[in-house]
Amino acid sequence: MKIAPSILSADFANLGKDIGMVEQHTDLLHIDVMDGHFVPNISIGIPVVESIRKFTEMRLDAHLMIENPEKYIEAFALAGADTIIVHAETIKDGKPLQDIKDHNKRAGVSINPETPVSEIESYLGGVGQVLVMSVNPGFGGQSFMPEALPKIEELKKLRKENDFQFEIAVDGGVNTETSPKIVEAGADILIAGSAIFGSDDPLGAIIKMKGDGDGN
Repeated sequence: MKIAPSILSADFANLGKDIGMVEQHTDLLHIDVMDGHFVPNISIGIPVVESIRKFTEMRLDAHLMIENPEKYIEAFALAGADTIIVHAETIKDGKPLQDIKDHNKRAGVSINPETPVSEIESYLGGVGQVLVMSVNPGFGGQSFMPEALPKIEELKKLRKENDFQFEIAVDGGVNTETSPKIVEAGADILIAGSAIFGSDDPLGAIIKMKGDGDGN
């Protein structure tokens, strides 16, 4: 089980310190990029990814919650993102996913709570990550939507039946209470923000969400 701390909930005045703290128990970071159009919020962008890349060797997963992501794939690739995740709701075909791979980056596709898995079935053979949103994207600290669990189970089944290689990630309301059922459904990556950076014991929260401590 991999835990991906979401820096959206980190202390941006002490971002290096927060990243250094979680680096002890995980090897990837989740970076939410919002444009105020696709989602009703604005967050960080390319300069922050560049800065984080200089600071750490951790895997950086850039989650592009933006309209027209194809315009920015090259920039995020050059900034140092290792995985670039685009939303199924923002792409008309698989070209943005191919563009990501053409820049030698790991391609990911994400679906919002109202989007069925069937919408992305044609992409599953060519991506390294499928991100299931278990809240409506845009703001941290929301409650987990249990409707995500059947999607995780469906993705796990499709992966096994077709020998696909993607990881299943879940983002939204992930914490020490909800993580066991998410893992049981078939998730490989738990993305957590406030449950880690808002905790009195961030490292303890990571360890507890890992369960048996297997993996990074």
